[in-house]
Amino acid sequence: MWSVIGAIAATTRRLELGTAVTCPTMRIHPALVAQAAATCALLMEGRFFLGLGTGENLNEHIVGQGWPETEVRQERLLEAVQVIRLLWEGENRSHRGRHFTVENARLYSRPATPPPLLLAVGGPASADFAGRLADGMIGTDPSRELVGRFDRAGGAGKPRYAELTVCWNRSEAGARRIAREVWPTAAMESSLSWELPLPKHFEAVAELVTEDHVAESIVCGPDPERHRAAIAKYADAGYDHICIHQVGPD
Repeated sequence: MWSVIGAIAATTRRLELGTAVTCPTMRIHPALVAQAAATCALLMEGRFFLGLGTGENLNEHIVGQGWPETEVRQERLLEAVQVIRLLWEGENRSHRGRHFTVENARLYSRPATPPPLLLAVGGPASADFAGRLADGMIGTDPSRELVGRFDRAGGAGKPRYAELTVCWNRSEAGARRIAREVWPTAAMESSLSWELPLPKHFEAVAELVTEDHVAESIVCGPDPERHRAAIAKYADAGYDHICIHQVGPD
């Protein structure tokens, strides 16, 4: 991911982008994420934001630290945010917390203004965290309630990014088939995405998913009105940035 951002920075001048989202708590120490994000912000010259989340078991279990319950993962994320912001201040910095230790660390290459730090929002607690501690939120649910909670916690006026998954194809039947093959996770219980540890577990659940199930969660086909209506749901919920996640080769 970080190398791709460098390539994009080298070949664009106006495009804005961010991580949506990366986990700074298990596989990758928050000090390293702070450094990588600072470098990207320098390369992108004000066009980069850092999006953070609590991670997925599939990616994070590989370092053998287990997979803690949601409350612990949120606690680790909030401390990671503290570490990242501390290092973005410059000079030698140390941190001794419950989950992370940093000793005399310094970022020698960092932007004059730190990049915006956004947090993933999937429920009431994370909406509160994001509104209070972050520069914006990232969500996948067109919920007025979540956006409103983010605002009430301190997020009013801050950017709200949404990710909408679609599958455009010249035919609806083709789109449904591709969506089922490429992104069956859209039809799974959301908690499975962060709780299942191995690809074979996702494959087993995917066997139970039908094209009809996937089409309930992903806008499939070429009809622009259906795509516009899906985007409008997020705009009506209060999101001001809509990221379109296209499933498939087109």
